[in-house]
Amino acid sequence: MQNSKWIKRSAMALAAAAVCAQTMAADEIRIAHIHSLTGPLEAYGKQTTVGFNMGLDYATGGTMTVAGKKLVVIEKDTQGKPDIGKALLAAAFEDDKADLAVGPTSSGVALAMLPVAEEYKKVLLVEPAVADSITGAKWNKYIFRTGRNSSQDAISNGVAVDQDNTYVATLAQDYAFGRDGVSAFKEALKKAKLVHEEYLPLGTTDFTAGAQRIIEALKDKPGKKKVFIMWAGGGNPFKIADMDLKRYGIEIVTGGNILPAMAAYKAFPGMEGSTYYYFGIPKNPVNEALVARHYQQYKTPPDFFTAGGFAAAMAVVEALKKTNGDAKASKLIKTMEGMSFDTPKGKMTFRKEDHQAMQSMYHFKIKVDPAFAWGVPELVREIPASEMNVPIRNQR
Repeated sequence: MQNSKWIKRSAMALAAAAVCAQTMAADEIRIAHIHSLTGPLEAYGKQTTVGFNMGLDYATGGTMTVAGKKLVVIEKDTQGKPDIGKALLAAAFEDDKADLAVGPTSSGVALAMLPVAEEYKKVLLVEPAVADSITGAKWNKYIFRTGRNSSQDAISNGVAVDQDNTYVATLAQDYAFGRDGVSAFKEALKKAKLVHEEYLPLGTTDFTAGAQRIIEALKDKPGKKKVFIMWAGGGNPFKIADMDLKRYGIEIVTGGNILPAMAAYKAFPGMEGSTYYYFGIPKNPVNEALVARHYQQYKTPPDFFTAGGFAAAMAVVEALKKTNGDAKASKLIKTMEGMSFDTPKGKMTFRKEDHQAMQSMYHFKIKVDPAFAWGVPELVREIPASEMNVPIRNQR
């Protein structure tokens, strides 16, 4: 008899716990943030974390709730490895019961994760991985991206490069980010002629051989000669300047980067390029809030990927507000397609065809200011999304 009562009480306790868990789950929206917290892109991942959490706080007015539901962020580290990223996303959806996911940092990791989102039929908001194929050939309907893609980088950098009587070489990393970026850059050139593509392994520290090939390809060309550097993570490709590029009349052109990497830009006053973000360029209330909060908390300005994380958070909260807290993929997809939302860069809009966030980019020229440890990108002009004919590359 006593054993029977014990079994009955245990069953009742388990049932109560299940009801409690269901109630708790109903009152939560679980977001898996999967990115590089270690590995070659660690600095980018850590900035994204800061920006994402700061953005959630800002977008929810400090409540960390939407429609009465608590936002729960589950952090996971891919270490920059595709197989780990793929496994972590599956575990987040299967074991952690994540409603949606944000990340990753690396394009290679993102490409491994895309099929997982489709398998579990849950939204993956890509930030900041850049490769075109993420919202192109490898895309599926569960994928959205707030980060810029390679075409947006390439088209905007073409502003600084694409001139008559100009010969161009490229220097990039030999993986999806680099190859997709150069491919898009090549398509963006209408006047200048691309004469050499140089791809080097991730983690390269000795750029001598690559620089020699670039010099050989450019040195005897008439007119202007430029090398476009597209690089992420460790290594300093600007070391190629040590091989006396000026002697051959070769100029460096590059996109924006994180502030520590832009310390190398101080050696190149007047260098032009295009950037996704620099804290001193956008003039809008969201960026003002980000800059003020970051200075208050860290005594430094927000960086490149901090703004990206903030933008991703703004997109997530805006979408959840519009669905009244419903995080089902069917509702989110319908809501997010064509959705506009505020970010530190101003307004972004998810393009319906491929879910790529259409956004402004910034043509800059480097100024050396003793007050800053990095070369300061001064705005030449904002390049609005309406001026960039970004190709739709998916199979939809």
